[in-house]
Amino acid sequence: MRSRRPACLPVLAPALAALVLAGLPLAGAVAREMPATATTAPAAARKANVVILATGGTIAGAGADASNSATYQAAKVPVDKLIAAVPSLGELANVRGEQVFQIASESFTNAQLVQLAKRVSALLKQDDVDGVVVTHGTDTLEETALFLGLVVKSDKPIVVVGSMRPSTAISADGALNLADAVATAASPASKGKGVLVTMNDEIQSGRDVTKRVNIKPSAFTSQWGPLGMVVEGKTYWFRAPVKRHGTTSEFDIDTIDTLPEVAIVYGSGNMNPAAYTAAVQGGAKAIVHAGTGNGSVAGYAVDTLKDLRAKGTIVIRSSRVGDGFVLRNAEQPDDQYDWVVAHDLNPQKAKILAAVALTRTNDTKELQRIFWEY
Repeated sequence: MRSRRPACLPVLAPALAALVLAGLPLAGAVAREMPATATTAPAAARKANVVILATGGTIAGAGADASNSATYQAAKVPVDKLIAAVPSLGELANVRGEQVFQIASESFTNAQLVQLAKRVSALLKQDDVDGVVVTHGTDTLEETALFLGLVVKSDKPIVVVGSMRPSTAISADGALNLADAVATAASPASKGKGVLVTMNDEIQSGRDVTKRVNIKPSAFTSQWGPLGMVVEGKTYWFRAPVKRHGTTSEFDIDTIDTLPEVAIVYGSGNMNPAAYTAAVQGGAKAIVHAGTGNGSVAGYAVDTLKDLRAKGTIVIRSSRVGDGFVLRNAEQPDDQYDWVVAHDLNPQKAKILAAVALTRTNDTKELQRIFWEY
């Protein structure tokens, strides 16, 4: 009998046989049947490089006793000790620090604002810096955050952070706030969102946020809500700013060396209009009227403000009320008086924007445009 070839052994086609004899690898089904003998580990993600600029404040404060959460000395702990106190920072980013100032933030001057902004701007122009964190006292943190967002022309993350309790207090909040700030500055998702403030687990817009309480860790809030949160070193985002900032701003700290004086006059019942005149005599180029309600001006104070405007002083109506915004031509005929309204900026933020805007123009129509856009 003639032997038969087993059915399970197919005959190799001449071309396939030639490939095998040549030692070339087989493709398709034959190759897929071969078990994997090794895997390539994914490359480790590059850590971001974050610079911490320390300016003092409660986050660098120390109390006499652990029970002192509100009685302490601010601006005592240097930046190297702030960083060393939070070892996990090294897991979040490559971190280094610089001590720019060591002051309580109520002592910040215009000159120091400009100096700080120039340093932030210079750092962010470096290829080896991915983000900047500014540690700051909480009293004027919101003003500095707005200022940096107006004048630093970069889309790299800038995060301003403070604490409501000194590091020596029971349940001190500074270490976690600082870790959240570094995590936010290191996150690519933070790019282009303007200056940010990380306090009490939340990521707030530096433009919107304000200090509403003086003795609680939940002191910083915004009427428009937080942008996101930080949980265990990871950022979670829910909205983004729409006002101009950073690379879209028309202002540039590299061209600003000084800021004009702007004064805030607080509105109340039975107030003395002489306060406006005194502010101008003291060198103010603009007055922010922190009015009641919708930026209201008492009838007996209107003539004083009209006279000051006629002589060249810029008059800006803001409100002492925590939320809402000032409507133009509502409480006062702003078009007729040539006044400006601050929109939703509170008096202290309106002061910052007015000072920055006055470095470019004193035209009230242009100033009003700026208040709408920023």
